[in-house]
Amino acid sequence: MLQKLPVGIQTFEEIIGKDYLYIDKTEAIHRLIASGKYYFLSRPRRFGKSLTLSTLNAIFSGKRDLFKGLWIENQWDWDNKHPVVHLSFSSIGYREIGLEQAIRQELNKIGAIGGITFPQQASIALMFRQLLEQLARQHGKKVVLLIDEYDKPLIDYLDDIPQARTNQQVMKTFYSVIKDSDPYLEFLLITGVSKFSKVSVFSDLNNLYDLTLDHKAATLVGYTQAELEHYFAPYFPAAEQRLKLSRAELLEKLRRWYNGYSWDNENFVYNPYSILSFFSANAFRNFWFESGTPTFLIKLMRRDWLYQFDNLELSERAFSSYDIEYLETLPILFQTGYLTIKGIDEHNLYRLDYPNAEVKEALLEYMISNLRHEQTALGTPLVVHLHKAFQANDLEQVIDIIKSIFKKIPSQIFIKEAEAYYHSLIYLVFFYLGQYTEAEVNDSTGRIDCVVKTPTHIYIIEFKLNKNAKTALKQIKDKDYAGAYRTDPRPKVLLGINFSSKAKTVDDWVTELAASSA
Repeated sequence: MLQKLPVGIQTFEEIIGKDYLYIDKTEAIHRLIASGKYYFLSRPRRFGKSLTLSTLNAIFSGKRDLFKGLWIENQWDWDNKHPVVHLSFSSIGYREIGLEQAIRQELNKIGAIGGITFPQQASIALMFRQLLEQLARQHGKKVVLLIDEYDKPLIDYLDDIPQARTNQQVMKTFYSVIKDSDPYLEFLLITGVSKFSKVSVFSDLNNLYDLTLDHKAATLVGYTQAELEHYFAPYFPAAEQRLKLSRAELLEKLRRWYNGYSWDNENFVYNPYSILSFFSANAFRNFWFESGTPTFLIKLMRRDWLYQFDNLELSERAFSSYDIEYLETLPILFQTGYLTIKGIDEHNLYRLDYPNAEVKEALLEYMISNLRHEQTALGTPLVVHLHKAFQANDLEQVIDIIKSIFKKIPSQIFIKEAEAYYHSLIYLVFFYLGQYTEAEVNDSTGRIDCVVKTPTHIYIIEFKLNKNAKTALKQIKDKDYAGAYRTDPRPKVLLGINFSSKAKTVDDWVTELAASSA
């Protein structure tokens, strides 16, 4: 009988105790414990950070029975127990009562378990210091401190900067205790989605080692290819049968949809939430993206009119350059998992791109819908219809669909941002079309605006804004854009399209066969 899949379960003890599938990460966790003391780790949401902390809690608490059959079972001194303080900022209720009061309640709760009381008017910094010191003295062992989702009180208030700043100061005061508490600490791991507040929040904790881009943490969370094929082997037959795919075809599609995340450009891992969800449903869907809408990210992209995210370059220093009042879009997209490392050159420039088809498709769909002022992401039907129109070689329908793209944009907004809307939407729609049809979209420095290849034709398209379609067609012919495809036997269809910002639609288009295709 197959083990249950722990979709959304982040507690190690529950996974083991209720016989859910556990992907053994204890060897990597053991290496982490053995190689240092103070750590920070940034990873996207639903990537296994909380489960890692829960596993560390069980290890340091000496719960050997939970680790039967796992790598660490015979590699750890289970009698060497330590008191553990495990704080998760996602569950302390700061939205209802404020961050400082929520921390105070949590410290009182942890203290009460250990029989520790605090002075009535004590600050949270004093309470935290006394908690660590008294736990260490009580047990005669140093304390293991595990802090999960440290940045949630900031991320939740990116639309309310004054409150975010207030929370940031509370957090700085709270964390300032850690450095002076070194005599009482055995191990520390702080996790979060972002690093945008790391410097300002942990400025007093200058001995905190950042694992985010470190090789030894590259596969600490996420599933490797070997782990996928080993642990999920019993679940493959059902998926193969339902999807009518061979094992090789299924593995390739899983890799394309859910693999691709990297923090060192050497190791690439799968999104755990997506993989667990896939084998629960035996269907390919945008599981991870659907579990949390990135509204503040969309606002950042709209602020910068930044919609082209393939093959971007960023310096390593940019990953840590964060100002809560002016967030840099690309580093935040990387930290939150919508972009990942696809290459590092000799100058230490990082090449970023979409990690996989799940993120690429979902984010493109979301951005198109946002630009079109739709309440829900409806980009897929629009692009699928465009794909079908090209497949049917129905240019009248192609033009009608392109016209429909711009219909929902409020006139007052479009008049103000005409060129930005035009370029962004055209780019996104045709880039997204590449998920279904072989579509190439060049940027402003490229040659051809767009090439769409169907089984029977090659369409070479040039767009113009506030000019005319004949000008677009003349450019295609004068620059011999079709020449690049001369050896391809398919007919080359030249398509010039002019877009009017005043009419907010396509007002002119013209087409003809390339001379060699006539």
